[in-house]
Parts: sequence; C-alpha cells; structure tokens
Amino acid sequence: MSLKPASTPHDGRARGSLRAPALRAAAGSLLAALALGTAGCSVKGAQNANLITGKQQFVAKCGSCHTLARAGTKGIIGPNLDMSFAESIASGLGRSTIRGVVEGQVKIPNPEGAMPKDLVSGANLTDVAAYVSQAAARPGSDTGLLASAVPLAGAGKPAVEKAGKLQIAASPTGQLAYVTNKASATAGAVTVEMPNASGVSHNIAIEQGKSGAVLGASAFITKGITSVTVTLKPGTYTYFCQVPGHRQAGMLGTLTVK
Repeated sequence: MSLKPASTPHDGRARGSLRAPALRAAAGSLLAALALGTAGCSVKGAQNANLITGKQQFVAKCGSCHTLARAGTKGIIGPNLDMSFAESIASGLGRSTIRGVVEGQVKIPNPEGAMPKDLVSGANLTDVAAYVSQAAARPGSDTGLLASAVPLAGAGKPAVEKAGKLQIAASPTGQLAYVTNKASATAGAVTVEMPNASGVSHNIAIEQGKSGAVLGASAFITKGITSVTVTLKPGTYTYFCQVPGHRQAGMLGTLTVK
C-alpha cells in the first residue's frame, strides 16, 4: 500500500480546507463515536466504520510498506503516513477529508507505485480509511479495545529449542516482526524453522552477536515454512529477516545458546 500525502491527493478530493466550525464538529463526532464504541465489541468511527477491523486490516495489508505510529507499523517502502498527513492536518485539513484521500488512493493506486489495485475493498476499505484518518499524526497510543486489536510485535513467549529444532514464526498479523524476540537453544546443530502465514515475504538469518558474521539464512517465503540449520557454540546470537527494511523495522530477536 503506498499512499501520497493529503496535500497532493491522487483523486483531487482533498484540495482546500475546512472552516473551523466544521473541523470542531468533525472532531467532536469522531471522539463521541470512539467513546461509545468502547462499550461494545467493536470501536465505531465515521460512516459506522469498525476501527478495530480497520487497524487489523491496515497492519496486515499495509503495515509492511507504511509507518503509522499508533498501528505500530514501521514499513519504509511507502510514505510515512504520520509525516505525510501532519502538515495538512496542522493547516486545517479535516480527518474526514483524509479518509476520502485514503479510500481514493487505494481504489486508484499510483501505477508507478508498489501498491496493487484493490488491496482492500468494500467494508474493509471503509474500516482501514477510517482508522488511518483518525490515527495519522495523532500523538499518544491507542487505548481501550483498539490498544489490544493487534498483538505487540515480538511480545510472544520465548521460543525454546527441542531435540535440535527451534521454531520462530513470522508474525501472522503482517507486522514486520517475529512472534517472539527471544529464543534459547543448546549448543550444537540447530534447525531453525520459520512458519510464515502473513502473506508478506520473510526469511530468517542467524548471525554471531549483534553485528557479526551471518552463519546461515533460510530461503525467502511468503506462505509456508522455511528453515536453516546452523551449528552454534555457547553465546549470544541475533536472528533477523534479510528483506530490505525489515530488520530496521524491528524484525529481529536474540538467541541465547548454552
């Protein structure tokens, strides 16, 4: 997913600005919807959008390309959405207009960009656009149900080697992370398996220390399981994804060998 800043919309709907009363009304409606939504099983935004689904779909489909702080995504292929919309918001652009920009650019993506057409559509697109419009360039973190809509990257239980096999899965949510950022093994030959159900291409590589020689790396895979076998001595190692930008976004962890 690759979105342009609201100041240069793909479909031209975001030109101009809204007057102060309209801005205050839109902001008030959004906050009221969020407050009411926390009492149920979903958080509702504008156009009755489900912000929880919007956040989940954004992370799964768009987070590998875009940075959006509240969603916890750090993709670098497309624009940083917080930075892209910050200046426009400061200049008075309403968040309802941003929602329209997001919808328009997903429906008609830049033909020279990386985002395929109809990456998300229908109700999911409404939800994604609503979430991005309320989250972009907004300080702080999501709260309530939105805070737990997507698991924290790498926060799973440490992976433990058993009988020479160690399984460290890529996050199935689409986050640029493994399900855990900690693992342990005994010295000797270890086969490290990486299941990947996310639809985003990943692999897993093992290096000595934090910046030493790469001892082995698995093949890249979008769906399925990939593995690498390495012989390890007692010490500390780093496992990471070699797709450009993924390690920098946080797709790495520490492997302790005893």
